[in-house]
Amino acid sequence: MPPELPYSRSPATPLVHFSSTPVSPDAKLKLSFGYKYCLGIKKMNFTKKKIIPYLVFILSAISILRLLRILVTTYSSSHPLPALPPVEQTCSSPSPICSKPPLHSSESSTHRFKPNATSLTEKEFKLLSNLITQRVPCNLLIFGLESQYLILSSINAGGTTIFLEDDPEKLNTIKSNTNTSRIYRVEHQIPAKEAYKLLRHGRKNPACLPTSLKLQESKCRLALKNLPQQVYDLDWDVVVVDGPRGNAPEAPGRMAAIYTAGVIARKGNVTDVVVHDVDRMIEKWFSWEFLCDENLVSSKGRLWNFRIKGGSSNSTRFCPAKAYIIE
Repeated sequence: MPPELPYSRSPATPLVHFSSTPVSPDAKLKLSFGYKYCLGIKKMNFTKKKIIPYLVFILSAISILRLLRILVTTYSSSHPLPALPPVEQTCSSPSPICSKPPLHSSESSTHRFKPNATSLTEKEFKLLSNLITQRVPCNLLIFGLESQYLILSSINAGGTTIFLEDDPEKLNTIKSNTNTSRIYRVEHQIPAKEAYKLLRHGRKNPACLPTSLKLQESKCRLALKNLPQQVYDLDWDVVVVDGPRGNAPEAPGRMAAIYTAGVIARKGNVTDVVVHDVDRMIEKWFSWEFLCDENLVSSKGRLWNFRIKGGSSNSTRFCPAKAYIIE
């Protein structure tokens, strides 16, 4: 039987001193926190402290990049890049005279322009310039005044060119009065909104028939009676209708200009009448009525070219009646 040993404390048993003093809740929380801290929470908190500055830096960089993108977009929209000049430009508007000498061959149709709402496109100008080139020297009458048309005047060397314009601003800007080229101011009183009434008037009133070719004495409301005397005296080879502007109901319309061109064309031998802006209803209506679709020989874009033979002063109508066969 083994000997009895006196009671002794195991060396692995920690010393614990119990106190009879009660422990407060704050003290218990401190003890719990200290215990967890000893278990490794300290290491985790240290790692988070290192990550936070990196996160702040990344978020700040993203915010700065977004701000720069907004600033660049705003600046680009409010400051557009300037438009590049055209590759070729023979005449610089509003310069009245071209810097290059006039051309009298097919090369004259190679002039390039920056198109806008009123000017001819490159193809339209080529058709018109080729027409003038084929008939040089000729009598050229133009309703309207654009800087492009000054080139036509230079092409028509040795001929007579007359411009009829009602816009004071254009008359003050463009000057081209020479021995063979003149610009006259005319008044167009009838607004475009009266087009339908005038069309009915031109169809029903005997004073508007081709038999009444004395425009200065005509009682037809479509006749232009206050033009320069030279307009009535000459036989015109080419008549261009590109004025007045007729781009609004209250603006002067081209009804009378197209009618007058149709009357003038029937006075000569063979006259080419060219009408611009035929995509508009008034120009299309009155061209069909007084220039006639069977006389249409060429077109390009918004430009129609009618070739009218003279000697029709005894006709009772502008366009021959068509017989329609119903099958």
